[in-house]
Amino acid sequence: MTRDFTWMIGGAQGTGINLAAETFGKACLRAGLHVFSNIEYHSNIKGEHSYYRLRIGDRPTNSYLDRVDVLLALDRETVLGNPDKIPQTHAGHLHEVHEKGVYLFNSQDPFLKAKDFVGGKGRAVGLPFLEIIGEALEPLGKRDEAARWTILYNVVGFGATVGLTGFPMDVAEEVVREGFTGRKAHLADLNVAALRVAARAAAGAFSGFPFRLARGGQPKNRIYTRGIQAVAIGKLKAGCGFQTYYPITPATDESDYLEKHQKEFPITVVQTEDEIAAFLMAAGAAHGGVRSATSTSGPGFSLMCEGMGWAAMTEAPGPVIFLYQRGGPATGLPTRHEQGDLRFVLHAAHGEFPRIVTAPGDVQETFEDSFLSFNYADRYQCPVVVLLDKYLASSYLTAPAFDERGLAVDRGARFVEGKGNGAFRRYAFTENGISPRSHPGQQGGIFWTSGDEHDETGHIQEQALNRTKMMKKRMGKLQLAESEIPAELAARRFGPERADVTLLGWGSTKGAILDAMHVLASEGLSVNFIQVRLMSPFPTRRMRQLLENAKMVVAVEQNFSAQLSRLVQEFAAIEISRRVVKFDGRPFSQDEAVEGIRRAIDGPPGTKVEITNASA
Repeated sequence: MTRDFTWMIGGAQGTGINLAAETFGKACLRAGLHVFSNIEYHSNIKGEHSYYRLRIGDRPTNSYLDRVDVLLALDRETVLGNPDKIPQTHAGHLHEVHEKGVYLFNSQDPFLKAKDFVGGKGRAVGLPFLEIIGEALEPLGKRDEAARWTILYNVVGFGATVGLTGFPMDVAEEVVREGFTGRKAHLADLNVAALRVAARAAAGAFSGFPFRLARGGQPKNRIYTRGIQAVAIGKLKAGCGFQTYYPITPATDESDYLEKHQKEFPITVVQTEDEIAAFLMAAGAAHGGVRSATSTSGPGFSLMCEGMGWAAMTEAPGPVIFLYQRGGPATGLPTRHEQGDLRFVLHAAHGEFPRIVTAPGDVQETFEDSFLSFNYADRYQCPVVVLLDKYLASSYLTAPAFDERGLAVDRGARFVEGKGNGAFRRYAFTENGISPRSHPGQQGGIFWTSGDEHDETGHIQEQALNRTKMMKKRMGKLQLAESEIPAELAARRFGPERADVTLLGWGSTKGAILDAMHVLASEGLSVNFIQVRLMSPFPTRRMRQLLENAKMVVAVEQNFSAQLSRLVQEFAAIEISRRVVKFDGRPFSQDEAVEGIRRAIDGPPGTKVEITNASA
C-alpha cells in the first residue's frame, strides 16, 4: 500500500453505521491490515447525524486523517449537513473527499441525488440499494419484499466498499457470517448474498478507483479493541471483585462490558441509585478487603468528591475511580471529547489529602494503568483516579495483544494474625507512613474508623500534635509513591534526546502527536515528544530532567487553558509559552496536530493556537 486509506460512513443515528464500520474494521484485522477508527455521535438516542471513520494502512497509526477516500453516505445530511436546522448541526462532509475519492450513495434514495455532490471534488457513484437487496432475496422467492429489508443497507454499503477497493471477499464473508449466530444464524446467508451483489455492482459501476485494499502481513498476536475493553480486561486481570456505576456517557459502556462477562469472572457489577452511592459502596468494599472500582464521567465524579475525602481520611485501599472525560461544564457535550478535568481531579474534595492520578495515552497503557491502579490503591491506601476520555474509550484500533510482562499483584502492607502486641493500631505511625491493614474476620484485626481526624487506633482525636503527625503521615504517601513508581511510567520521551522542538502532551493526544512527529520529521524538523502519564504525585524531578535541554517546547492539549503546561510551570518552574489547544468536542486529527504545531513554532513566545473542526 502506498498510503493510508480513509473510509467514512455517515447516516442517522441508530441506522447501523456502527455495525458496518466495526465489521469492516474487524475484516481489515483479519486481512493483516492496521486500522484506527473513531466515531462521532450526538447525545440524543436516535435520529441525528453520526459518522464513523476508519484509517486503514500497512503500518500502525494512532489518529485519523482529515482527507476521506470513500464516503459512504446513507443520507443527504452526511453530504450537505442540514441547512433547515437552526442552528445547523454540521456542515456536511462533501468537501472532505479529495479529487480521487468516491462518494458511495443509494441512487434510489428520494432525498439524495447526484446533483447534491456538485461542488465536491470526488466522483459520485450511485448504486440501487433496493435492487441489490431484491437480487439477494431472489433465491428465497422474496424479491418483491426488498423494501422491508432496508436494515441491510449497512451490509450493502460494506459490500460496495469491498467491490470498489478489491478487498478480499473471503475475509469479508467470514466476518459477516460471524455476526449471525444462534437465533439469527438463518440471516447469515442473506447478508452474505447482499454483500456479494453489492460488491459486483460497485466494481461494475466504477472500475478505475486508484486505491486497492490488498492483504497485509499476517495478523499474528493482534487484536481489534478500544479503551473501554482495555480497562475492563485490566480490571479482571488485576483481580477487581466489585464494580459500581450509575449510567453516564461515555463511562457506561465499560460497565456494560463487565456486566456481560461477570458470570465468567469473579466480579460483581452493581448499578447504584446515584454516583454518591456508587463511590461509597466501592469504598466500603475496599475496606472489606475487595479490590473495588467505580467508573464515571465529569458530572458523576463531581458527586463523588465528598466520598473521596472520606476514603482518604480513613485510608481505604482505594477505591479506584475510572474517570472518562467529556465536554463540560454541566451536561456540556455528553458524547464529545475533552481533557478538561485534569486540574479538577487533582484538587477534588475539600482539604488536603493524597491521591494517585494516572493518565494513559493508548490502549496498552490503559490496560497497564487499569491493572497497576489497584496495586497503587492497596500499597498507598488512598483514592486512585485513572483519567481517561471519550476518544480513548470509544476508538477501535488494531494493536498487539496486551503485554502483561512485569504486571504482578501487590496487595500492600497487611495485618498478620498473631503478630504485634496489644490492640491493633490500624493507623499506626510507621517508618514509610503506610500502616498495615486488616480485613473483616481477622482475629485481632478489629479497628475503629471515622471521617473525623483520629489517633492510631481510629478513635476521634483533635489534639494538635496528633493532627500534625497524621497529616504528615498521609501526605507523605505522595513522596513515597513518587520515589517508587518507575520513571518511565511517570513521564516518557519519544524521539531523539535532543531536538529543535519538544512537544508536550498527555492522554489520548499521544496518538495525534506521534503521527504528527513522523510528518514533521519527514520534512526535516528535529522533534521529540514528552508524554506525562503520572499526574499525582507530579514527577517534578523527572520533568526537569526531560525538559532541561529543550530549545522550544510546544504543549498540545484538548482543553482551553492547556492545563498540563500550567502544571509543569507550577511544579517544575518551567514555562511552556507555546500552546496548541482544541476544545470543540472533537479530537485532534493528525493533520490538525501538524498544522497547529507548525503555527506555534512560527509564532513568537506566548503563541496560543486554537484548532476547530469547522465541518463537524
